[in-house]
Parts: sequence; C-alpha cells; structure tokens
Amino acid sequence: MVIDLHIHSKTCSDGSLTVEEIVKEAKIRNIGLMSITDHDSICCQEKAVILTKSNGIRYVVGVELNVTLQQTEYLKGKSVSLDFLGYKFDAENKELNHKLLQIGKYREERAIKILEKINMKFQDEGIEKLTKTDIDEIQSSVDGVIGRPHIATYLVRKGIVRTVQEAFDKYLVECDVPKFPLHIEEASRLVRNAGGILVLAHPNDPHGTSLVTLTKSLQEQTNIIEELFLKDIDGVECWHSRNDFATTNHYVKFAKGHGLIMTGGSDCHQKPIIMGTVKVPKYVAEQFSDR
Repeated sequence: MVIDLHIHSKTCSDGSLTVEEIVKEAKIRNIGLMSITDHDSICCQEKAVILTKSNGIRYVVGVELNVTLQQTEYLKGKSVSLDFLGYKFDAENKELNHKLLQIGKYREERAIKILEKINMKFQDEGIEKLTKTDIDEIQSSVDGVIGRPHIATYLVRKGIVRTVQEAFDKYLVECDVPKFPLHIEEASRLVRNAGGILVLAHPNDPHGTSLVTLTKSLQEQTNIIEELFLKDIDGVECWHSRNDFATTNHYVKFAKGHGLIMTGGSDCHQKPIIMGTVKVPKYVAEQFSDR
C-alpha cells in the first residue's frame, strides 16, 4: 500500500494542486491511505473526505500547526518554531475552528508586515517597492491561508529573484515576522479535545521547521522531546522526503520506545509532484486502524 500522510493543497494552503487535483493524482499513483495537512487550515477536509471516498482511497483528516517552543538551554530563552501534524480530529469542532480562524487572520496581518519590511530592503537596494496592486495580486493568488511561500512565488514572477529559495535567502528569512504564538500545550489540547492525535512533523528536516534549529544531534533532539513535550504528543513523523536513513531509524526506535504512533509522508507542496514517493511501511496504516 502506498501511504502519504503529509500533503499540502492549493485550496487551503501553499501547495500547487487543488484538492480535486491531489485526489486525482493520488488515484493515479495508487495511494491507498492519505491525508491533506494544510497549514493552520481545515477548510478543505470535508471535500477531501468526499472525494477520496468516491475514489476508493482511505483518508485521515489532517492539519499542520506551527507551534512556538521555548528552549532555555539551547537557545538561551529565545523561541523557536516547530511543526506538528494533527490527525483524526473532528473537523467540525468549534474550539479548533475558532482558533484556526484566529490564526488565519493573524497570518494575513503578518504577511502585510513582512511585505513592509521587504519594501524597506528594496528601497536600500534601489528596487522599486511593492505597491498595493502587488499586495492585492499576492492575496488573490491565495485560495486558503496566506504564507511566505506565496510571497516568494510572487517575487519570482516579478523577476526580482530567480527561484523561491533565493526569495527566502535574500528577503523572507531576514524580513520575517513572528508567527502566531500557539504553544504546544494549547495545540495538544485543541487537537485531543477534538478527538484527534498530535504528531511531531519532520523533526530533523535540514531545510524546514524542525529541531535542527536547536541541534543537529539526533540524540539531543530526542532528549529535547522527552524533556519538553513528550506528554503533549501522540506520535512522530518518522518517514519524510528529506529524511536520511539515520534519521528514520533513530525516530522509529524512539517512537517504539515511547509507544508513540509513527507516521510518514512526502510533505508535497509543489512541482515536481513527489506525492506518494516516500516509502512508508504498510504497518503505519494498520497502526492507524488500531488507534
């Protein structure tokens, strides 16, 4: 069975495919178990459930939440962001929906502040500033919740940078604005109260939001989990498109040692489409059935 429990859509997040296109592609790729885990948004879950059912694909309701973590020992009190995947929750839960609407509104305000900071850099570099028309175009390109990748893509379209990665390297990292301050205890409570489980996403992702920000040592990473938020999670994403062999082995062993659920997925956002390319063991699906 092909399994992918980490996919992003254009409909509600920063992917390149709509929910309809994702399900169609999943069918072509023989994906038997999947989840669309959009950033801070569950607006497409109802549609995803209906479409996957009609295509004979088993579906798990999902979301990806960005959480602010404070780690005194490693960052001297500075905050760091980590991503967590919520699964199997009630997508109609009022408290969860209210919080996600609040986060979505903050994301829009944050995007404006990021653009203001980028304009300051443009002024210093002699580049024409982005206007309200530019901002409107960025917002109109977003079907779901706006994020930095949408801004990066627009900078590529304008010819200011050549690639999305260059946009991040030159502007979006330096011009970043703090994300919504959702803490791990609240994220865990929201998902669990909605009947779901919370899973640490891509813990050792070298190019993403991960524990690598704190330490590259796998052992130190799992020490941090044990010390700070083991009680707040139900699982760990052990298979990921940017995992190496050592990372997957380490986290499988860690998850088994603590009785945690193990998940995996491509984290597919954009072209080339990598959906279903991560080899997630069949027992992950069986594990979900048992929970």
